[in-house]
Amino acid sequence: MAQDTSTTRRAGDRWRAAYATDPAATRGRLIAEPSSPTRSDFQRDRDRIVHSTAFRRLKHKTQVFVHHEGDHYRTRLTHTLEVSQIARALARALGLDEDLAEALALSHDLGHTCFGHTGEDALHACMAEHGGFDHNAQALRIVTRLERRYAEFDGLNLTWETLEGLVKHNGPLLDGAGAPTARYRHAGIPAAILEYNALNDLELARFAGPEAQAAALADDIAYDSHDLDDGLRAGLFELADLETVPFLRGLLDEIADRYPNLEASRTIHELARRVITRFVEDLIVESERRLAALNPRSVADIRAADAPVVAFSEKIAAADAEIKAFLFARMYRNPDVMAVREKADIIVADLFAAFVADPRRMPAEWQAGLDGAGEGRLARRVADYIAGMTDTYAVLEHGKFFATTPSLYWRPSDRGLPLAEP
Repeated sequence: MAQDTSTTRRAGDRWRAAYATDPAATRGRLIAEPSSPTRSDFQRDRDRIVHSTAFRRLKHKTQVFVHHEGDHYRTRLTHTLEVSQIARALARALGLDEDLAEALALSHDLGHTCFGHTGEDALHACMAEHGGFDHNAQALRIVTRLERRYAEFDGLNLTWETLEGLVKHNGPLLDGAGAPTARYRHAGIPAAILEYNALNDLELARFAGPEAQAAALADDIAYDSHDLDDGLRAGLFELADLETVPFLRGLLDEIADRYPNLEASRTIHELARRVITRFVEDLIVESERRLAALNPRSVADIRAADAPVVAFSEKIAAADAEIKAFLFARMYRNPDVMAVREKADIIVADLFAAFVADPRRMPAEWQAGLDGAGEGRLARRVADYIAGMTDTYAVLEHGKFFATTPSLYWRPSDRGLPLAEP
């Protein structure tokens, strides 16, 4: 078996670049484990993530539309799978470790709450006096503490490289002087990250490896494309509205020239696939240019760089910003979407208050060890419990303790394209 594994790794070296993260040179796991004779350490990380309870729950967690609004809209799970596909494609094109890129893509949203960003905002407000709530820090808590499946440890005991990428995929958390970077300048770095970092230094002032950088931009590409797709099919805006975004106007003109009189549903798909293609192709070219300029001899050179090596060109970065601005105004802040968000906010806030007032309302395993616990510890336990809920479970739990539960029901398809396409 050992000989077979060695052969597999040598074959992998034919496509893995010198600056890629090499699973054979991993910094290991916090709790040492024997290596697998058939899988690399990054493959094992990916497999543990896929088999985790938190990953399964993504099926019924909101991306933008609550689950009952239509079978064809994205959930956190389908979004995650799309990110994974793009991350693998980027890793392959750039000579990176595909398994690590995939593991990071599959884990990047594990910390998201029920009801999407609404749930996160609501929990952050509830936790304002106890360190707030951050979905990235929550993902770290899940994979290092909250998953309880293995006999020898809590969490998933992932490799250092996967944890580093999970925490730092959007860039360093500390600047050269040791101060929080812009994202955390106001609230500070979440306690969960600092606590784990004290046990296992993730080098918060350095960039993550290139696989994490690729997974982060795969996330951007996926939700730009699929939120345009979902928003159009939901009737929140129309194809003509996209003419205000120059990049999208160019793609629509290209589609119209090649396929005159194409039906709307096919035009939407052609647009979405072109967004992905143009973004991916641009990212590969720009990343190759940056890699050539840096000439990294190992992944350590990428971590020590003063800028990411996986990036869009200025032109596509501007297009990305324009698409996000359009979606923010026309989709995320659409009055119908906001009305559902407000109701979801009430459900989360009500549940938090109910469980803090009487922790016995939570299942027995979530009550364990809370006798005599301080207010902060109790609040964090409640936040962990609520963050893990699916949309459906949160609504059902609310119905147990409150006379009325806000209705989240709204069918976007009543105004948009049919849900059941031929």
